[in-house]
Amino acid sequence: MLSARGHHRDGHCGCGLRGIRRVQRTEKSESIYKGNLKMFSTREYLEKKTGPYGVGRLSYLQSLVTEFQESAESDNETKEQILANLANFAYDPINYEYFKKLNITDLFLDCLDEENDKLVEFAIGGICNCCLDKEIKDHIIGASGIELIIKCLSKPQENTVMSAITALMYLVTPISKQDITALPVVECMLRYAKCPSKQVANLAQVYLEDYCTPAQIEEAKAMQQQLAKPFSADLT
Repeated sequence: MLSARGHHRDGHCGCGLRGIRRVQRTEKSESIYKGNLKMFSTREYLEKKTGPYGVGRLSYLQSLVTEFQESAESDNETKEQILANLANFAYDPINYEYFKKLNITDLFLDCLDEENDKLVEFAIGGICNCCLDKEIKDHIIGASGIELIIKCLSKPQENTVMSAITALMYLVTPISKQDITALPVVECMLRYAKCPSKQVANLAQVYLEDYCTPAQIEEAKAMQQQLAKPFSADLT
């Protein structure tokens, strides 16, 4: 199993993207997801998929985690393949108990600080796929995962940014909302709402409409105007 996570550097929101892509869960798909989660959680379904003890799947996930940990730091290709595989397993709620036993969510969080942008892309994708589970959501919030996810908004990969925006919306709770709708994040979303990519713009607009107050949006617009003033002066 993975060891406990260490402390991470403070995050920031940069938002340097021009265009982006990822599948979103709409309100309708959210309802379907919750229905599937209930179905996947039944004992009959679990035993049908994994056997009464789930040994095969748990052992396989353990082998992936072990291989990732034992791979050389320079072996980026192997690490990328393993993390992408784990991110795909995060789609299926049947795996969440195994994720918790093996601390796979912590592995995803740790990889958000990697310099390798592919590892970050797969890690935030895995978090986005599994963070609607209540225990996993609470763990991410308690492990200072919000600030790490906010940092992903400034990454150049479109999948990374789309997953980060989606994950932030999934992770909104009374406890986390203040951080998720902090002024720099709202200002970032205002810029994404004007992105040439319709998918990015639409997703950012959902964030602004569903999670921000009119006062927060106005404050972020005022911040944008203040930031633009020095540049405007230089151009005249």
